Amino acid sequence: MLIGYARTSTLDQDAGFEAQLRDLTAQGCEKLFKEQVSSVAPRKQLEAALEFARHGDMLVVTKLDRLARSVVHLGKIIETLEAKGVALRILDLGVDTTTPTGKLMLNVLGGVAQFEREMMLERQREGIAKAKAEGAYKGRKPTVRARSEEIKALADQGMSMGAIAAKLGIGKGSVHRVLNPAAPAA
Repeated sequence: MLIGYARTSTLDQDAGFEAQLRDLTAQGCEKLFKEQVSSVAPRKQLEAALEFARHGDMLVVTKLDRLARSVVHLGKIIETLEAKGVALRILDLGVDTTTPTGKLMLNVLGGVAQFEREMMLERQREGIAKAKAEGAYKGRKPTVRARSEEIKALADQGMSMGAIAAKLGIGKGSVHRVLNPAAPAA
């Protein structure tokens, strides 16, 4: 059985998500697992696809970066698939692990992808450092501190930290930090 897995990082990437689903369907995937989450977030649909796959099946993805976030992560996925007798096909690379060449290519490309990601992060850090030096980088606006008066007012009305967090759509820990600024960080 061909099992498709599609992922985008955000809900804003609808066109890319639809393209993945179209390509996986065109390949003949009988079962599709799909999710729109960051690669570093828990990926329940990827876990479900790996659990669902049986000996002789093939997991199909459109691109390597839709599947794994690092060489180590890719290695764990491959190990899981191999232990179950499941092959992997990556469409845009033409990689198919049912062949020795496909297995070799996957390992080489995984290393290149990891290198590329690390280089991108290095360039990003350099850009942020330059912007900070020029006074142009302010970072993320501290949203909870900006709402501290609102948090304190709700607490004065007798609302619990959990209720305040739910009402304002922020974390309970953030409410705790505003209400107990001297408390040591856990």
